[in-house]
Amino acid sequence: MAPLKVFLTGATGYIGGDVFYAVHQAHPDWQYSLLVRSKDKGAQVSSKYPDVKIVYGDLDSASIIEEEVKNADIVLHCADCDHVASAKAIAKGVAHHTPQNPVWLIHTSGTGILTVEDFRTNTWGLYRTKEHNDWEGIDELVNLPDDSLHRDVDKIIIDAGKPDSDSAKTAIICPPTIYGPGRGPGNQRSVQAYWLTEAVLKRKKGLLVGEGKNIWHQVHVQDLSNVYLLLADAAAAGGGPATWNEKGYYLAENGPFVWGDIQREVARVAYEKKLIPSPDVEPLSDAQVTELNQFGLYAWGSSSRGHAIRAKKLLGWTPTKPSLKELIPSIVDLEAKTLGLA
Repeated sequence: MAPLKVFLTGATGYIGGDVFYAVHQAHPDWQYSLLVRSKDKGAQVSSKYPDVKIVYGDLDSASIIEEEVKNADIVLHCADCDHVASAKAIAKGVAHHTPQNPVWLIHTSGTGILTVEDFRTNTWGLYRTKEHNDWEGIDELVNLPDDSLHRDVDKIIIDAGKPDSDSAKTAIICPPTIYGPGRGPGNQRSVQAYWLTEAVLKRKKGLLVGEGKNIWHQVHVQDLSNVYLLLADAAAAGGGPATWNEKGYYLAENGPFVWGDIQREVARVAYEKKLIPSPDVEPLSDAQVTELNQFGLYAWGSSSRGHAIRAKKLLGWTPTKPSLKELIPSIVDLEAKTLGLA
């Protein structure tokens, strides 16, 4: 039997690099094509994975993406979840497949899609009661409002599986706040908690966004990669225990946290490490937060509450890594080193 052909985007990114590490470790015999945008990044990948095929292009290389998807058995789209043109190119590639030669498309979204109330009201740091889940609440997730973040791309992916579901099986993985060291050949660092830590160290003072009562959920990047691996395994088995298409939406989280708690913990740890003069946090105005980071209100002040049931119930996904709060000391160390403070 011929080896499965896998096409992956985002191999030098944080999520994609770790996903590829996990999948390649489990299935070194599969045939891999990786979309990479430059010779330098290609060399990075090839030094770790000499056996893979590098396909040079970026997310706007529509014809290249379409051709790779056309030729693949499994597609792992781990690059920019807001890039409409690449999603459309993937959908065109999917359309070449038949029931005799189906494709399994596993796409990366994000639980920013659940923050629509914050953006509509332009209010941040508030406790919100609305919670989602991917089991009883699956229909709501695949029909979220059109003004939700990432929704335009989600719709392209969902629609790609609808015309002929025997030809195309789609699954969307929707991670929340991601943290922890990546294992890929490129970027190994996440954003939300890392940007926060950088801001605190630069201003030499802790901060609080609004009341700091807003809740997100969390996932360690290495736990997240196991969801992709489990879905890829299911795809290789002809679908396995996974659900696909209209029921193929997987929140990937390992518990909630309150952003104010993380903001206080970053300040406490930075103070203990003698990087800032006080453990106190200063409530900031929206304008002050945006001045520190253009995405700061969204990253640290929005509310995104979504419970992962589907991957645990159907695929046996069991996250095992430490919590975000437990890793704050290592995140502070990393950011201090990056800023030349340690």
